[in-house]
Amino acid sequence: MAVIRIDGDDLVVMMEGLDKLWAFKGSLTIPLANVRGVTADPGMAAEPKGMRAPGSHVPGVIIAGTFHQHGEKVFWDVRDPAKAVVVELADERYTRLVLQVEDPRATVALVESALS
Repeated sequence: MAVIRIDGDDLVVMMEGLDKLWAFKGSLTIPLANVRGVTADPGMAAEPKGMRAPGSHVPGVIIAGTFHQHGEKVFWDVRDPAKAVVVELADERYTRLVLQVEDPRATVALVESALS
């Protein structure tokens, strides 16, 4: 699972526990100026992932790490799709982040408030 917080003008994503290992990454820091939006999207986990590099995909267990599809990079950290949020990015290494969070509605509200 990921924890999303706002630190000044940055969106900070911290992977928890073994997700750091599965995702090959412990944290991400993205300037809020490069965040285009955020949505709660449990259906995103059903989307094709593309090629993982580096990443982990054990169907029904976890999707984590960097995935390449149609020339885009997407970062995943999802075990429970019902708790997935999608953060759309511009001018960043990743086109979007697909993350499992404790409370998707609260996370969306947090990020939208920081973007206002």
